[in-house]
Amino acid sequence: MSQKKDSKGTSRRDFLKSGFIAGAAAVAGGTLLSSFAPAEDLGQKIKVLTPEGNVVEVDEAKMVPVKEIADQIGLTEMQKRSREGIPGKHWVMVIDESKCRNARKCMDACQTAHHLKPEQHHINVLQMQDGEHTAPYYMPKPCMHCDNTPCTKVCPVDATFKRQDGIVLIDNERCIGCRFCVAACPYSARVFNWSETLDEKNGNEDTYNMELNVPQKKGTITKCLFSADRLREDKLPYCVSACPNGVYWFGDLNEDAVTNGTSGETVRFSTLIEENDATTLMPELGTKPNVYYLPAKDRQFPFSKKDKEKLEKEHEH
Repeated sequence: MSQKKDSKGTSRRDFLKSGFIAGAAAVAGGTLLSSFAPAEDLGQKIKVLTPEGNVVEVDEAKMVPVKEIADQIGLTEMQKRSREGIPGKHWVMVIDESKCRNARKCMDACQTAHHLKPEQHHINVLQMQDGEHTAPYYMPKPCMHCDNTPCTKVCPVDATFKRQDGIVLIDNERCIGCRFCVAACPYSARVFNWSETLDEKNGNEDTYNMELNVPQKKGTITKCLFSADRLREDKLPYCVSACPNGVYWFGDLNEDAVTNGTSGETVRFSTLIEENDATTLMPELGTKPNVYYLPAKDRQFPFSKKDKEKLEKEHEH
C-alpha cells in the first residue's frame, strides 16, 4: 500500500516558496538568503528577487542564511540519506559511441522509472556528425554529474546539491522553480515541469523519493540521477541495464572498476579510458564531468542510409 505524501515535506516547500530569494549580488557572494514573516522596518532595505520573478525591497535585518532556514525546517531520514550519498563511492559512466545504434531502450527505461512524459528526457540519444565529410554517429547524453557543478552554486534554496559519491540530485520539496540551475547548466541536462505531471494527473500520492525523483511535481526541476535508487540496491542504472548493445559502462572511480550493462564484464576504468582515447564534453569549461565518451571508431553498427538522409535534411534547415 502506498504511503501518503508527507505533509511536513509539502509545508517545507510551501515555506521556501513563500520566502523572498536573494538576488544576483547575494548569489555571487555565496550568502543566499530568504526572509521570514513581515515585521516593522528595522534598517537598510535590500532589493531581492521573489520566486515569481518580481524585484522587491525587504528589511536587511529580517534576512537569514538559507542554511539556517534548512535547520529550522528539518530533514527526514530519507532526505538526510539522499543528501549524504553512499560512503566511499565516486560513480562514473563511460559511453561507447561506436556501439550505439539508436535503440533508445535506455531512454524508454529512464522515462518509465521516473514517470516522465514522452517529450521529457533525463537521457537523450543525439545524432552527431563531426564534419561535412565524416560519418555520422549516435551520442547518448545524460547529466554529466560534474565535480565542479555550476548548477548547485546558483540554487538559492539548496534544492540541488552534489553528494559525497559524486551524484548531483534535486530535492523537489525545496525547489521553488526559479530555474537558475537550468540556466547555469552548460549541458542542457535539466528539465522544468511546466505543466501537470503524469504523477499529478494519475493521483500518485506516494511519499516523495528524492533518489528516484518520483512523484514528479509541477513547477520543479527533473534530471538524470545516475539511478541513485538502484545504486542503493547494488544494481546498475536503469539506462545501463536496458541497453541491448553494450554502450554503457558504469562503476566506481575509487575502485577503478566499471561494469558493462550488457555483457556484465568488469574492467579497470583507467585502462578503458586510456586505451580508447576517452573524452569528456566541453572540458574547457572546467566542470570536470563524470561521464566519459569512447570515440565512435571501429563502429559495430553502421549509421543507416535512412538516418544519414534524415540528418542531411535537418542540416539543410
